[in-house]
Amino acid sequence: MSKKLWFYLGFFVLLTGVFFLAIFWGTDLWRKKLPTMNEVKDFAFVNQLGDTITNNNVAGKVQVVEFFFTTCTGICPKMNTNMAVIAKDFADEEDFIILSHTVDPDKDSVARLKQYADSMKIDPKKWMLLTGTKEKLYEAARKSYLLDDQKNGLDPIADQFIHTQLFALVDKSGKLRGIYDGLKKQELTKLNEDISLVLKEGYDGPRFVNGIFQNNPN
Repeated sequence: MSKKLWFYLGFFVLLTGVFFLAIFWGTDLWRKKLPTMNEVKDFAFVNQLGDTITNNNVAGKVQVVEFFFTTCTGICPKMNTNMAVIAKDFADEEDFIILSHTVDPDKDSVARLKQYADSMKIDPKKWMLLTGTKEKLYEAARKSYLLDDQKNGLDPIADQFIHTQLFALVDKSGKLRGIYDGLKKQELTKLNEDISLVLKEGYDGPRFVNGIFQNNPN
């Protein structure tokens, strides 16, 4: 094969590479991606400041989600100690937030959640403690975040109690991307890595949320 032909062949390969780079650059198609496990259903809960928080308020943000209760003396303090490390690691990330739902709304009033948050020096803009009706909280745990067995919802709601050490990772578009044991160091390390990975992804939801233009649309 002549040098001229080799030159044209090399030029064609280079041109093809530039073409595909132009197509995929600026998208998430070339990135390593976590699988999508579920989609978070619409919700409306109240945070420790008394504000109603819905899907719209966290759209465009990567979320780490847990379920706990303030009077727990077992796994919850350990979970939230680990969650506090995550909060510190991603404190400077504008598109990151933690959502901690109570599983005991009868005791965990807004005032009680505020007291608990203050005791941990939680920044309410970065870490929200949420309450609502027991039915809706448990429905979210099971049907949105897959943190409890659906079969546990067959008993009367008064007899149900969720007590899980699992954390859920939700992307900017409200899709569940991972579930992790909040007490295991290896899984917490994986969660940190996956948070960083998902933060690099774009947002494919509505471009306007509550009248505010999203900073990171695809």
